[in-house]
Amino acid sequence: MYLLTVLTLFSSLSFLGYGVAYFISPNMKEEFKRFGLERVGLIAIIFELLGAVGLLVGLRINPILLIASGGLAVLMFLGVAIRIKVKDGLLVSLPALSFMLLNAYIFVKAL
Repeated sequence: MYLLTVLTLFSSLSFLGYGVAYFISPNMKEEFKRFGLERVGLIAIIFELLGAVGLLVGLRINPILLIASGGLAVLMFLGVAIRIKVKDGLLVSLPALSFMLLNAYIFVKAL
């Protein structure tokens, strides 16, 4: 259970950091433009922030952990699909793939 807690905290803090960076760094918004997703960039970030908070709350309330980790796994799956669509290489796609697998693992362990 300790490993699940550590991985959940890591994922949550990572998504919180990424979400905050979207509002601070113009480079983050440029990435969404590059993907042709500038209209949904803010929505994606809101889902990431909600997922991050959900992971933290989920440490106490298991159904919230399932929803948050499952949602983030799906969101990162879509991120990997977009990166494949724009022909990004494996190295650039690795963070999205890693967070997809991490949140899928959290989801399965929380079942």
